[in-house]
Amino acid sequence: MVSSRHEAAHRIFQERPELLAPVFRILDLSPPENAAVEVLTPDATEIRPLERRVDSVLRVKPFDGDDFLLAIEAQGRCDPDKAVNWAYYVSYLAAKYKQRALLLVVCQDKATAEWATGPFRVGLDDWTALSVHPLVLGPGNVPVILDPDEAAQDLTLATFSALTHGSHQDAPAILKALARAMGTGDPDSVRYYTELLEIGLGSTTPAGITWRNEMSVGTYFPGRGTLIEETFLKGKAEGEARGVLRVLEKRGIPTPAETRDRITNCTDLDTLDCWLDRALTVSTADELFTEND
Repeated sequence: MVSSRHEAAHRIFQERPELLAPVFRILDLSPPENAAVEVLTPDATEIRPLERRVDSVLRVKPFDGDDFLLAIEAQGRCDPDKAVNWAYYVSYLAAKYKQRALLLVVCQDKATAEWATGPFRVGLDDWTALSVHPLVLGPGNVPVILDPDEAAQDLTLATFSALTHGSHQDAPAILKALARAMGTGDPDSVRYYTELLEIGLGSTTPAGITWRNEMSVGTYFPGRGTLIEETFLKGKAEGEARGVLRVLEKRGIPTPAETRDRITNCTDLDTLDCWLDRALTVSTADELFTEND
């Protein structure tokens, strides 16, 4: 079964292809400058009873070079069956699209990354018919970014660094640096990277819990009054207000229109937290505000 963490490891390239440039630099390859990136079907099925599906397939179109294909696989563990599967993927895609093809394997632990470098040979013990040499991203070659200023210079790479090093001993510091660097990004990017990390790190892992805590206290905009800060706090306040109203509704406590307006229009998180606590015990909605007037 494909997990959310598995999805996050390769979907980032589909939705944010600008990450390919720093990735190519990590792999000591010339990055495709000003390249257009097209997402292709990951279906590599040729015979109906046999289904093979690559995680992601991109067609990279450099501004001043020949197009090539990049098949991306997120790999969570060593799997001996992958040797023949990966050979099939690369051969099939090259034959189908009549273009050069590369395989990029994304790993979140060092042992899997070391195994994934291959080479993977297909054939007999004393004769190799086909050899696959994947490009590999993992904890060994993705940089650890601990400085907020460095993270701010390239939020996409910093995000991928946090995903790759989720089990690193410095993961809390990596995530804290990234959370603070978020204050330099545009709201759409911040929202995307935040959600991607929540999925990719998992909700119950130590790194996932750390990330949620960092973002819940707003450490990426320490009182600077930025647009991102306002957007984040507004969204959090709206969520808190909905929570207050939901508790009252579930407890069967009537909420007049003026009461609902007062709750939904409040933007002070401390006040909303207080109201949420009181919503669990009050007998009438007016009792929420008794000590705040």
